[in-house]
Amino acid sequence: MKRCWPAEVAIPIFRAPPVSRTRTDNAVAKVVAIANQKGGVGKTTTAVNLAASLAVAEQRTLLIDGDPQGNASSGIGLARDAVQKTIYDVLLGSATLDEVIHTSVQFKHLDVAPASADLAAAEVELVDQPHRERAMRDAITPIRERYDYILIDCPPSLGLITVNMLAAADTILIPVQCEYYALEGLSQLLNTVHLVQRSVNEHLGIEGVLLTMYDARLNLSRQVAADAREYFTNQVFETVIPRNIRLAEAPSFGKPIILYDVASIGAQSYMSVAREVIARNSIDAAATVTPDPAPVELNS
Repeated sequence: MKRCWPAEVAIPIFRAPPVSRTRTDNAVAKVVAIANQKGGVGKTTTAVNLAASLAVAEQRTLLIDGDPQGNASSGIGLARDAVQKTIYDVLLGSATLDEVIHTSVQFKHLDVAPASADLAAAEVELVDQPHRERAMRDAITPIRERYDYILIDCPPSLGLITVNMLAAADTILIPVQCEYYALEGLSQLLNTVHLVQRSVNEHLGIEGVLLTMYDARLNLSRQVAADAREYFTNQVFETVIPRNIRLAEAPSFGKPIILYDVASIGAQSYMSVAREVIARNSIDAAATVTPDPAPVELNS
């Protein structure tokens, strides 16, 4: 049953540490591609709910739906009949990213660039295009300074569309399902990352590995988590995303979990991931950005 929350308690606000979003005149967004060639690992769920959580934290966020299934677009609440132009038009050069973006979707600080099934055709149509791997990077460049974070939901494959998204990204966030074979499938993804680094985006790094569908009652979940932390060490997020029925229900209502059921463990987990993302980028920014001496009060 759908749960309604009073407006005044629906979304607890949390803000970044002072240094994290201290911006200079030439500051641009951090572009994070959320990718895993294995389907059903919580990739789109992560893209939608992390974007929503960052927006709630007053980070100017753009969610780009790079998956022909268009689940991130519908999951965030964009009606299909409201979508005229999509990422397909952007990649083929018939529209700019600015023309595709829907502003203030569900939240003041959240914009969305949607996708539709047409995007699948881009895999073939891009083949004869010059600089085809750089189409998304070229599209993002003019609007980067308007955002703090740009999240890209990549398709569950390692084709040309995914390569395009990775070429545009600063880092890749990898959701890993806490189930059998989850880690083995990462080798192919990491090989693709290395290929992109060698060919079109030498600065692509790993934002982190996010453990999803975690069930503390299962030895298997605990073992996969332990193996991931041993292999990836501090690149694994401290927060794990548990199996949660409310997370599964939320997309059918066209809402991120933070709007559908803010008290659920799924909502709390994604807010924690957003805090980690902000904190990780605060550390990176501290080396180059002078902190604002005025303290920022954190809301509980």
